[in-house]
Amino acid sequence: MKEILAIIPSRYASTRFPGKPLALVGGIPMVVRTFRRASKVFSDVCVATDDERIKETVEKWGGVAVMTSANHPSGTDRCLEAMKKYSSQCGRKFDVVVNVQGDEPFISTNQLEKLASCFDDESVCLATIVKRAASVSELEDPNRPKVVIDRDNNALYFSRSRIPYDRSGKIADEDLKEGPYYLHVGLYGYRSETLEKICKMKESSLEKTEKLEQLRWLENGLKIRVAESNDQSFGVDTPEDLERLNKMIESGELKTD
Repeated sequence: MKEILAIIPSRYASTRFPGKPLALVGGIPMVVRTFRRASKVFSDVCVATDDERIKETVEKWGGVAVMTSANHPSGTDRCLEAMKKYSSQCGRKFDVVVNVQGDEPFISTNQLEKLASCFDDESVCLATIVKRAASVSELEDPNRPKVVIDRDNNALYFSRSRIPYDRSGKIADEDLKEGPYYLHVGLYGYRSETLEKICKMKESSLEKTEKLEQLRWLENGLKIRVAESNDQSFGVDTPEDLERLNKMIESGELKTD
């Protein structure tokens, strides 16, 4: 059986929402809710942070956290340092690392399970989750990366633009139910040796153009296995998102189990 470590990269500094990991979601810090959610699927979960306030909060609520450098260029690099520190502390090695976004306090356990199951195939070194686009407006939103997939469920390309491009120009919301239009969900899994490999790669030209880290991996010849899950997401990017989420909890529209 493969050993999986789920890591939640968590930074205090944020341009749009400073201190977001500690913001209260239904009375519980966001990063703690994310930790608890991931713990429903994985036995080994840790928060990787560069801020003592986050570490202290996670531990106060019964979670596990490791301190990492404040100079990492991405959450992927932070995951590598956290994996090494956590492995050293517990005296075990892990086959797979799952990178869980800390601003997804109600991340779908089904998505986590589907991502982990990708590694049942020994040929898979990287994996991620996609969901079918529900509207043309989502396809046009540059903040919602899109992905096209090959017949073996590997990613061909990721873009902030609408891909594939429909030359008829007549695409409508109802056309998306069966078409090849997918949104990328920012959830990754890596074989441990692959995580070390990609963290040594230099920023690529496609990555610089699209500002999407995963293009570096594709440009270097790696394959990214894709699993589909259309579960609803409740990510928090701004204070307005948090307010909306808390109102959903207060009204009973969103269950917190």
